[in-house]
Amino acid sequence: MTYREILSMMKSHYNPRNIAGMARYGINVKKAYGVPTPVLRRMARNHERNHDLAERLWSTGIHDVKHLAALCDDPRQVTEHQMERWARDFDSWDIVDGTCNNLFRMTPYAHPKAAEWTRRNQEYIKRAGFVLMACLAVHDKAANDAVFERYLRLIQKGATDERNFVKKAVNWALRQIGKRNLKLREAAINTAKTIQQLDSKSARWIAADALRELTSAKTVAMIRKRSKMPD
Repeated sequence: MTYREILSMMKSHYNPRNIAGMARYGINVKKAYGVPTPVLRRMARNHERNHDLAERLWSTGIHDVKHLAALCDDPRQVTEHQMERWARDFDSWDIVDGTCNNLFRMTPYAHPKAAEWTRRNQEYIKRAGFVLMACLAVHDKAANDAVFERYLRLIQKGATDERNFVKKAVNWALRQIGKRNLKLREAAINTAKTIQQLDSKSARWIAADALRELTSAKTVAMIRKRSKMPD
């Protein structure tokens, strides 16, 4: 299927009802077709690891097409410059999350950008830094605990950002790091307790939500099972 055929296929799935539903969840639908995720994934399977196509798709600026671009691209060919360029195009929380989880986390620049982007002021780029931390906590099995302990310090610094899409990503990163193993769970709980004392509505929400999950019996049992440790 050619580039033009892909765009034609995307347009054929135009769905105003889906677009309205996306908007209710705070997704930017200014340029969107409302293509369902299963359809995007099926299309991506036919164009896996096609870097040139991914770049062309992303350049359209169309919401659904950008999702497809992240699913199609080859993380081995993604450059730091491309990551910065695409990050400047982030205009919706779900594009941030999809691009980080489906592509950026698998690049050699994932960890450096996770730390770097949390220090940026732009809302969606800052969110991307914390989303990368959350994705790496789940998927990067080779990374040692020290990496995530450093992230906890950045999470503490980011916890007072009152912007909705940033604070939710901070919370996500904190919870995922805490669920990685028992040692990091304890470190994440201590970080949450420190955040809880900050004079910030956002920080108090982040801490309360993280502590609720990380102290639950279900979460502890899950971590122990994953670590193959006795109760």
